[in-house]
Amino acid sequence: MNEISWDVAVIGGASAGLSAALMLGRARRRVIVIDAAAPRNRFAAHMHGLLGHDGRPPADLLADGRREVESYGGRIITATATRTRREGDGFAVETADGEVVRARKLLVTTGARDELPDLDGLAERWGRGVAVCPYCDGYEVRDQRIGILATGPGSEFQAQLLRQWSPSISYLADAVGGPGGETRAAFDARGIHVEEGPVRRVVSRNDRLAGVEMADGRLVELDAIFTIPRLVPRDEPLRQLGAARTEHPWGSFVTVDENGQTSVDGVWAAGNVVNAMANVAVSIGAGALAAGAINHALVLDDIRRAVSAVAPTPAEPE
Repeated sequence: MNEISWDVAVIGGASAGLSAALMLGRARRRVIVIDAAAPRNRFAAHMHGLLGHDGRPPADLLADGRREVESYGGRIITATATRTRREGDGFAVETADGEVVRARKLLVTTGARDELPDLDGLAERWGRGVAVCPYCDGYEVRDQRIGILATGPGSEFQAQLLRQWSPSISYLADAVGGPGGETRAAFDARGIHVEEGPVRRVVSRNDRLAGVEMADGRLVELDAIFTIPRLVPRDEPLRQLGAARTEHPWGSFVTVDENGQTSVDGVWAAGNVVNAMANVAVSIGAGALAAGAINHALVLDDIRRAVSAVAPTPAEPE
């Protein structure tokens, strides 16, 4: 692989990366995808709200995407990128197994990971009764008993948002504390119940969520729990290249323009690695936009190379 120079190396092989690779393959670009095979939504059994694919397992969508990319000549390898550096006019990506991939342009779609609250039993139910996105999972638990495990100020609106899916909402204040003032009045007005005090653990029965046990021993029976974990972008390749960042209320993310271009010339990024709000549909679109911008940049490079190759040699002075 060391001898091959690719037009584009894509680090990350989930929805954003495969979408970009598909577009680039159809543009007859030599594209390679370096995929660590750990997409953020691997814990979910089904996707929802994705037009034409509602209810599909996310693994099935990615399997189809890989086949489509490969049908246009793209290559996909299962590997973890450990080091990314500029090399000449392009980039070199080192993998954990010692391979080096060289490419003219780079697209990073490595996604993010969710840091869940440190609560006994919560991680075991992640994607199986515990979720973050009402638009992804709210309909499946409509009219059921839904708990909101508070992690910060955003949890208050999360509770109000989920109220449209169910009249039975319990706000588990835990260490955050119960809301006051206008927020509490709004909770009361819409029938959102507040459970004060620490939550001890998440309770499961017969491999199904049963509720939460409070510190005082009470069991709050629930059919689903929503919470807002801390989203940590897997942006090591972008950090290594010195990409500029922007601080947001929800965290620090690498700065990109509307087409995903970073502050590093020749480097783009798309999906959760740069956008905390990107679901599968948004990530697919972001990958396609980035691919178009990358191909545009490659065409400009091709023009410059072609012109340089045929330009007359300056005459030697007499």
